[in-house]
Amino acid sequence: MANFTVYVASCTLLLLSCFCRTAPAVPVPVPAGPELSLSAERCARCSVLLNTLLSRVTLILQNNVFCQDNNTESMNSRMNSQADTVQACTPTLQNSSCMAQRSSPFSESQCVENIMKDLTHYAAAFHSYLNHPMRSPDVEEPPLRQTLETIQSLRESCSLVPIKEPPSSSEENTPHLWGSNTFGNRYEMCKLMKGFHMRTITINRAMGYIASGEHRK
Repeated sequence: MANFTVYVASCTLLLLSCFCRTAPAVPVPVPAGPELSLSAERCARCSVLLNTLLSRVTLILQNNVFCQDNNTESMNSRMNSQADTVQACTPTLQNSSCMAQRSSPFSESQCVENIMKDLTHYAAAFHSYLNHPMRSPDVEEPPLRQTLETIQSLRESCSLVPIKEPPSSSEENTPHLWGSNTFGNRYEMCKLMKGFHMRTITINRAMGYIASGEHRK
């Protein structure tokens, strides 16, 4: 059992670290349809916006905006299950024994599409939270609105298809997360923000991989 735990942990670390190293240059089959891609200028802008987003979310967690009354060490994070960003944005690995490795060529358009799904999901959840009772609106509302502004800039600048309108809570099944109990709402938002923080790290690494151009070699 211990060996299996070590094996799974090794695979997880490999998936998280693969964005930070150079992927091997191997022949990439021609995709069935046109492969959309971001220009170097848009990649650079997206990277700046993503760094801003990660900084904002990190500060929200560090300042205990939503998690101050909770034991965050043992708390599960709430991840978006509607997007497969980790799998879609993982570079193709060679000579790996991990079961979760990619066997198909990396697709920039699929990766960016899943990133947009993630951003839309979390933005809709944050927007919905703002429409429900908050324990400390003066503390909770400003960082959420700033985060939403950054997400919207990312959606407009980094999507491969035109996106203009900001997401609303009606776009995702998010209202069920919140109720009239402000403590319960903060607890759920803490889990959601922890999940968003993890996903933002993944998205940053994915954008760095796209910007490197390794997947085009």
